[in-house]
Amino acid sequence: MGVFACMGLFLFVVLSSVEAWRPWPQYFNQNTTALGLGKQPNKADLLFGTSKKNEGSSPYVNMKYHMGPVLTSAINVHTIWYGRWSKKEKRVINEFLLSISNNTKSPSVGQWWQTVQLYTDQTGANISRNIVIANQHEDYYSHGKVLSRLTVQEVIKNAITAKSTPLPIDPKNGLYLLLTSSDVAVQDFCRAVCGFHYFTFPSIVGYTLPYAWVGHSGKQCPEVCAYPFAVPSYMTGMKAFKAPNGDVGIDGMISVIAHELAELSSNPLINAWYAGEDPTSPTEIADLCEGLYGTGGGGSYTGQVLTDKFGANYNVNGIRRKYLVQWIWSPILNACSGPNALDS
Repeated sequence: MGVFACMGLFLFVVLSSVEAWRPWPQYFNQNTTALGLGKQPNKADLLFGTSKKNEGSSPYVNMKYHMGPVLTSAINVHTIWYGRWSKKEKRVINEFLLSISNNTKSPSVGQWWQTVQLYTDQTGANISRNIVIANQHEDYYSHGKVLSRLTVQEVIKNAITAKSTPLPIDPKNGLYLLLTSSDVAVQDFCRAVCGFHYFTFPSIVGYTLPYAWVGHSGKQCPEVCAYPFAVPSYMTGMKAFKAPNGDVGIDGMISVIAHELAELSSNPLINAWYAGEDPTSPTEIADLCEGLYGTGGGGSYTGQVLTDKFGANYNVNGIRRKYLVQWIWSPILNACSGPNALDS
């Protein structure tokens, strides 16, 4: 990247971050037959489908390995809590991260991660199951409450150069997770993205470090980034899911965090696993399954999920809590896959 001029570099950073956005049934209350999507679904179909085939399966998806590294050693998650976070909010997110490496009741977060583990590097080594919360850093609005995509990298630089409890420089096994609180606006947040991942540039941070950013949408756009725990107003008759941890914003973040972790692990430098030929706009292993949480899902359908005794909706169990996370593309099935599949 050093060969690029400064302005070219800035443009590349702004335009090339690999993005995740939360879809919702955009064809709700529309004539889907006219749109070429087959018969018109009833409202119940938007929650629970009937197909028991591998959701999203397609012989036309060419998920390809581009010879770059994947995270095969223990993955050290270095979390940056930007803004103000309550202890409960941190606990819900941290327990999700810890659940990846723990054996819990099926269907579990660990079983969900097993699909991610199917991806390998040049030597045939699989992505690691060992996810460690290595370090955590608190940043109380060092760059204010409005961040650009470039400022996101400045926040990471601050975290690794802080005088008090700096994060370690860990380019080989590290994964830097920047989480912004509900009162922080980030460029394109809610309008186009709910999270993205990329790697830092030496010209800005001093090192090449894989990172992801995810925003708390609870106060800004829950109907976009916390769907299906909140739904857009135009979706008349559509009932939102009940959040399993009682917090629409945080429960919505979990699936976006899961999305970004899966893609960072399988494509940390944007030269490993993705479909398509353009690395500046790759289709990655979670992109193919956005909005799909269970059997019968696909397109504008969330699929079959579970309901606990309190009426909350989820599809995986963690070490102490329940979560709803999107499925991941399986290179073995050539389809989206999750541990709560009815035909698994």
